[in-house]
Amino acid sequence: MASLSVTVITKNEAHNIEDCLRSVAFANEVVVLDSGSTDDTVQRARSMGAGVHVSPDWQGFGIQKNRALALASSDWVLSLDADERVSSELQAEIRAALAAPSFDAYSFPRLSSYCGQYMHHSDWYPDRVTRLFRRNSAQFSNDLVHEKIVAPFDIGRLRSPLLHESFRDFEAVLEKVNRYSTAGAQSLLEKGATASLSKALGHGLWAFIRTYFLRLGFMDGRMGFVLAVSNAEGTYYRYLKLWLLRQNVGKVLPLQ
Repeated sequence: MASLSVTVITKNEAHNIEDCLRSVAFANEVVVLDSGSTDDTVQRARSMGAGVHVSPDWQGFGIQKNRALALASSDWVLSLDADERVSSELQAEIRAALAAPSFDAYSFPRLSSYCGQYMHHSDWYPDRVTRLFRRNSAQFSNDLVHEKIVAPFDIGRLRSPLLHESFRDFEAVLEKVNRYSTAGAQSLLEKGATASLSKALGHGLWAFIRTYFLRLGFMDGRMGFVLAVSNAEGTYYRYLKLWLLRQNVGKVLPLQ
């Protein structure tokens, strides 16, 4: 089987990092790139056998993941976030793919939890992501947030899910909505996007309709409704913050 490096970027992920690294114990190498944690993320990662590096000059998710990629040394790379876990079924599929690869990159579905419930609709599943690829054959886009793999070739499809422990509780939801809407507004500003109060309201309303009705969020029960509302809020805040930034061009919002 070809060798495998796992890369993880972190900041204050002490509550997540051990479970994440435990799920990839089958890898030949684990690289953790920390961006200045103030908790014991670094110590916990090292105790799990990971090679830990620190790069505190945060410039966005895409750039940081490419920095982690540059530290990997195996034939293949699996890029994870600290709140993701490789299921036993996905591990078996990854090992089989690396034993006889038919593609230079592979995608797989991601099953995300919201306040303790895995969401099977609401536009959250299958949420297919490409994270497994030959080293030096692909890289991440340099986006501040919502980065993606840039791979100029066909991508194979694995079937088993990557587990995403995305929101432990509603406090985590609110924190992430605020942080990601800030980064999203800054990214839109850099791309020259415009916004208004009516556009912010319209985008927020559409996000609710898409999540709850078009993407069958109502089939996820009460939490499907709660998720649709928080998606609407996050979208509304993103465009509202862009509108406010446009009133004071040059003022940069914090990214992390």
